[in-house]
Amino acid sequence: MSQVASQIAGGYRRRWAVLALVLAAECMDLLDGSIVNVAAPTISGDLHASTAALQWIISGYALAFAIGLLTGARLGDRYGRKRLFVAGSAGFAAASLAAAASVSPAMLIGSRLAQGAAAALLIPQGLGIIRDVFAPAQQGRAFAVFGPVIGLSAVLGPIIGGALVSLNIFGTGWRLIFLVNLPLAVAAAIGAARIMPESRAARAPRPDGLGTLLGAAAMGLLIYPLIQGREAGWPAWTYLMMAASVLTAGLLAAWSRGRGRRGHGTLIETSVFRHRGYSAGLACIIVFFAGMAGTLLALTLYLQFGEHFSAVHAGLTLAPFAAGSVVGAVAAATVVVPRLGRGALQVAAVLIAAGTWWLRAVIGAHGLATSSAELIGAQLLLGAGIGMLVSPLFDFILASVADHEVGSASGVLNAAQQLASAIGVAAIGTVFFATLARSGYIAAIRECLLIELGVAAVLFVLARALPRRPRDAQTELDGQIARAQAARDAIEHGVHISAMTA
Repeated sequence: MSQVASQIAGGYRRRWAVLALVLAAECMDLLDGSIVNVAAPTISGDLHASTAALQWIISGYALAFAIGLLTGARLGDRYGRKRLFVAGSAGFAAASLAAAASVSPAMLIGSRLAQGAAAALLIPQGLGIIRDVFAPAQQGRAFAVFGPVIGLSAVLGPIIGGALVSLNIFGTGWRLIFLVNLPLAVAAAIGAARIMPESRAARAPRPDGLGTLLGAAAMGLLIYPLIQGREAGWPAWTYLMMAASVLTAGLLAAWSRGRGRRGHGTLIETSVFRHRGYSAGLACIIVFFAGMAGTLLALTLYLQFGEHFSAVHAGLTLAPFAAGSVVGAVAAATVVVPRLGRGALQVAAVLIAAGTWWLRAVIGAHGLATSSAELIGAQLLLGAGIGMLVSPLFDFILASVADHEVGSASGVLNAAQQLASAIGVAAIGTVFFATLARSGYIAAIRECLLIELGVAAVLFVLARALPRRPRDAQTELDGQIARAQAARDAIEHGVHISAMTA
């Protein structure tokens, strides 16, 4: 039972102002997850960052976010969502200021990790807060606001960021992309401290400290060698670290099962992995987000380093991805999923493959003289596949788990997609830079697009293991929250995934 006035029929008196604060935090996260890629070439030149350092600057945020997401929501349930929201907002402001003041790649990487950790405290509180301050009958209206606001932020963020870098206002260069976070972060922290009611779960489990450390170790042991391995020449320790990552993940699973048997709260509800559809869906999440994050990063580097597009020109060039994604998402919701069920996901995989093949063919034909206009058709097709796949994907995956597993299952999916983005930037970024050193920009981008073709083929096969129909969660509160989180993530990483790396 919630501890705030929202459980009274009318909801909390200042609920719409609270929603505005939550949306400010969401927009801030979207800006920070997307805007850095626009400035990557400028940052690299100014700070003399190596290619590995550049990958850390981009993926460090997602890695820290993924680690923190494993426990962020549970901390809010136990210690207070308002308290964590304020702390996360303040931490995000401080980390953004440190990032803007960075004088070395190491300082900027550390600041990005701190931003991701702060976001992991901040973002998971949003949906729980909305649930508490809005009466059940009003929550649909509140959740409906997420789409337009977050979608607009995702589309405009990289374009605005590119403009800020290109204009070089007051000689700030790339630093202004971090300073732009400060007004939102400060407003969110002060506003939440003044008007947001405190809320906690009635019976929140104790945080799983050892489980959190094991999860962080498993992720770090995988990402570090993927990024550093190429520059180090792939010595034995890189393979040993990746093997240790698998072992640590196994230890986490065993530890979580043991805690569950003892009746303690677990970091991960391991029972969800016994559902074939859920495991296949988790694989879809990892494969898709790793492939797209890495491939779109490679496209950005190709346009700015190879084609010598300005930051704003690159952002505008990749904008058709967003337009195609919107079309694909709408088609999935209104026509394709109702008629084809999970077959819609296979149609989406075919569209992704076709768009990727087209993009690869255009770049192969025109080389470094490829114009923005020549990329539009392929981007629209690829974007349509992205929107059609990601928009309903979470609902299909969650249809395979029991009602009491929805919360844990959704949390693992959210963390997995952040981790997958970091893996994609690390792995495909490594392929891009390695091929670039041997054969140039055209070969490098075509190699990355070839990997994306393989990703589409894997998605086509995995989709067959998902439930035939998506989860219908309209009548249950936990299901509504899970669907809202899925919608938010689809907008951030799918429907507007192009904005992440524009």
